[in-house]
Amino acid sequence: MASKRNFKKDLNKMVFDVVEECFSVQLYNETKTQVTNELIEEVITFRNNMTEKIHNAKTAKDFPVIRAEVEDAAVNFIHKLNELM
Repeated sequence: MASKRNFKKDLNKMVFDVVEECFSVQLYNETKTQVTNELIEEVITFRNNMTEKIHNAKTAKDFPVIRAEVEDAAVNFIHKLNELM
């Protein structure tokens, strides 16, 4: 089992990658600023919710469920980013 600290680092890395890509889209296509801002808000809200779940996890059995939720969300965010391009 990975530590809570490493799990949070992985989550933050995923979130920052999505936010960074949103800023890149905004840089090259200003007409998509509103859509990318909404995606940034969504990913930040997701991060806050997941950080709270990670913090509240008491046993190792809680982590696979949370990790699966994070992985599903990451795929979803990637699909949303791909639609913007």
